[in-house]
Amino acid sequence: MRARWVVPLAMITALPLGCLDRAERRVEQIAEATPPPAPGPLDVPPSAREAVSLQEGFAPIVSRVSAAVVNVSSVRFVRPPAPERVPFFSNPFFHEFFGMGGDGRDGRDDRGGQEGQAPGPLVQREQSLGSGVIVSREGHVITNAHVVQGATQVRVAVPGRQEMKATVVGVDAKTDVAVLKLEGGEFAFAPFGDSDAARVGDFALAIGNPFGIGQTVTQGIISAVGRGNMGIVDYEDFLQTDAAINPGNSGGALINMAGELIGINTAILARGAQGNQGIGFAVPSKLARAVMDQIVEHGRVIRGALGVAIQDVSPGLAEALGLPPDTRGAVVSDVSAGSAADKAGLRRGDVIVALRGEHLADGRDLRMRIAETKPGTRVELRVLRDGRSLELAATLDELPEPKAEAPTPAPTPTGALGIEIAALSDDLRRRFEIPGDVKGALVVGLSPGSPAARAGLGPGDVILEVNRKPLTGPEQLKQEVDATDKRPVLLLAWREGRTRFVLVER
Repeated sequence: MRARWVVPLAMITALPLGCLDRAERRVEQIAEATPPPAPGPLDVPPSAREAVSLQEGFAPIVSRVSAAVVNVSSVRFVRPPAPERVPFFSNPFFHEFFGMGGDGRDGRDDRGGQEGQAPGPLVQREQSLGSGVIVSREGHVITNAHVVQGATQVRVAVPGRQEMKATVVGVDAKTDVAVLKLEGGEFAFAPFGDSDAARVGDFALAIGNPFGIGQTVTQGIISAVGRGNMGIVDYEDFLQTDAAINPGNSGGALINMAGELIGINTAILARGAQGNQGIGFAVPSKLARAVMDQIVEHGRVIRGALGVAIQDVSPGLAEALGLPPDTRGAVVSDVSAGSAADKAGLRRGDVIVALRGEHLADGRDLRMRIAETKPGTRVELRVLRDGRSLELAATLDELPEPKAEAPTPAPTPTGALGIEIAALSDDLRRRFEIPGDVKGALVVGLSPGSPAARAGLGPGDVILEVNRKPLTGPEQLKQEVDATDKRPVLLLAWREGRTRFVLVER
């Protein structure tokens, strides 16, 4: 089998803490340079719906739809890989023999920085640049989950407006769809098209923010529909296009010649190359809209579950099961005890060929249809077993979701001390291996030469107390620092299992 590389389209850059974010400034400049569109649905003249004028090309369509395509910038804080340690030098005997102390210290802190200086970073600021599409007058934006998942800050540049903050309403990693919400009045938005009506050979336009350079439009055709089994996400029903899309196009629009949104650009197929090779994939608008509606209503996606492990019916497998070689459907390879399938009487080796009276193409088709069906729904199954055709009925369960994690709060700057701190979310605790009984706020940013750096604080430290008062959150630290005027601030800090007092003098 040939190797295959599928590349998500978000641009990700790791930036040192405290660096000037030029990419974010450029996004804002691009937004300000474009005149604001009128709020409401973006319309396309009837002439564009009938044919593309050779004189104007695609300009009438682009000029209206592009107002709803935005640039998305997200920031997350990650822990870079720990540097490899040399076993000999980390041996306790070595430290004791050379007078370095039982804890392995030699006048340096745990991360290699000299005492009294800022240590090497335990937290790295990672920025992701992508695209999104405004799909409602109220400011709902659809983008890709991988653009904003785990982000502490999300900002959106809307054409004709200043860059603004966005709230992550919800993320569905199983389809790579996320929903954002903008505030600030009414917005121009792109109308949804019927992605099921897309045909191979239809013209398509891709609009997005490749490589963070600003809004870009490319043209191509629909190369394939219903593309799945790519290993990109759990539920795949992609539109494939040869319109040039590149890193940074994640979450951008794929539109038809009626100026309607038919897909959310998600990934490209690449073999050793970093950019477009004419094979791009978009989540169809029908699926993206269904996911968005559930996220807006429920905060998550609720899916039906049958409780079976399945695989496609290949000609060889059909022959082994005593079935005609052209049999299509899904072979049941396992049944979960107590599941809807178990209660319905499904067995290992059964071949499900129809659901609710409609023939199934393959196992992916069954998975998609079951997932789209509301839990508690009774569905009819046509099953082939030992050469016989059976009609079974199952009442679907709800597909269990992994425990949802609250998004990591954005860091709070404390300019007087030269640090940025964030509340200790479950996600940050897991990333930085901070025990549950450690209460306080995490240092995620540090200005070189600042009072906090001179005192020996560093990214990854947890501030437990400020002026002998337990720290309950980032805002409390800011308030305490402001209240002390320019007097020294006494902090109690936790670092990798040890606590110490830190006097920050200004």
